[in-house]
Amino acid sequence: MTRHFSDSRLAKFEEALRAERTEAEARLAEHREGMAEVRSARSDASADDEHDPEGPTMTQEWSQRTAVLADAEFELAEVDRALARLADGSYGVCTNCGKPIAVARLEARPTATLCIDCARLAG
Repeated sequence: MTRHFSDSRLAKFEEALRAERTEAEARLAEHREGMAEVRSARSDASADDEHDPEGPTMTQEWSQRTAVLADAEFELAEVDRALARLADGSYGVCTNCGKPIAVARLEARPTATLCIDCARLAG
């Protein structure tokens, strides 16, 4: 299916996706470490953060970190799905209309699943 791309172009996309995956994994590890720190602080019975006027409460911190962690997990899953499409030959094909996704779009957003026209309609 991805024969509209040369082997060298596909290799460049794979390289970009693997680099993006490495970065996403690093961010995910960092966020998980932060979550562990907040979890530890929240379990400390002596922490009275609800009355600390200097910063966010543990609950706010937990909520923010949970959202950031979810974003990082989603990003990693998107990259993994793109790598799977590369492996099965469906990479670069719009999942909505079946037309090729423009190289420029994939270079800007290697995990794209929609061509620019379908993305505009969905957006």
